[in-house]
Parts: sequence; C-alpha cells; structure tokens
Amino acid sequence: QVHVVESGGGLVQAGGSLRLSCTASGSIYSINNMGWYRQAPGKQRELVATISRGGSTNYADSVKGRFTISRDNAKNTVYLQMNSLKPEDTAVYYCNAEGFPWGPSTFNSWGQGTQVTVSS
Repeated sequence: QVHVVESGGGLVQAGGSLRLSCTASGSIYSINNMGWYRQAPGKQRELVATISRGGSTNYADSVKGRFTISRDNAKNTVYLQMNSLKPEDTAVYYCNAEGFPWGPSTFNSWGQGTQVTVSS
C-alpha cells in the first residue's frame, strides 16, 4: 500500500518555528490531496491545512497567517512551516495523503504522527 512518514516535530518555546515534513511512498500513481491534522490530548483530530496536487490550499482559521503548507509533487512530499507557535498548537501532528495507487482502487493513508510541543 501507500505509506506516509512524518518528521520534524519537537519542543519549542512560544513564538518559535518548526518545519514538518511528510513523504508518501509505495504503489502511487497520483496523490490528489495531502494535509496535516493534529490531535491534542482529550481532543478530536482536527484539520490544520491541506493542499491539492495543483497547489490549492486550505487552512484552519486558527493557523492562518502563521502556518504555510507546501508540497513537492516530484518527491511526494508535503511540508508544514509553522511560525509564531503558540502553546495551543501543542499536539500530535499527522500527515495524510489520498489519491490513486497503481491499481483499480484509491488510497487514504495516515502517518504515525509527530509530536509538537510549544512551551509558554
């Protein structure tokens, strides 16, 4: 199947920055959308940002102006540049990729998650 792996999480102080990376691999014909979601303790997973293959983006209101999502289609990689981080951004960040594999099907794959902790 299609596997996605995130990296780049860590512990930073409020106001700091982190850059998350996520790479999809496996039997991929095309990836339609890639995105980042996050889940804080005791909370449901929520959308952070998504980006289509053509570059159209969608952001949660809470991160607009602070986070930037981008992708490199040739590398099947999506990035999330996070600036002006706030303690409220603390969560496990998950990468998602969906599209078509080399076969008559679709895929919707999630990464293992990477911890982002923002201290006050």
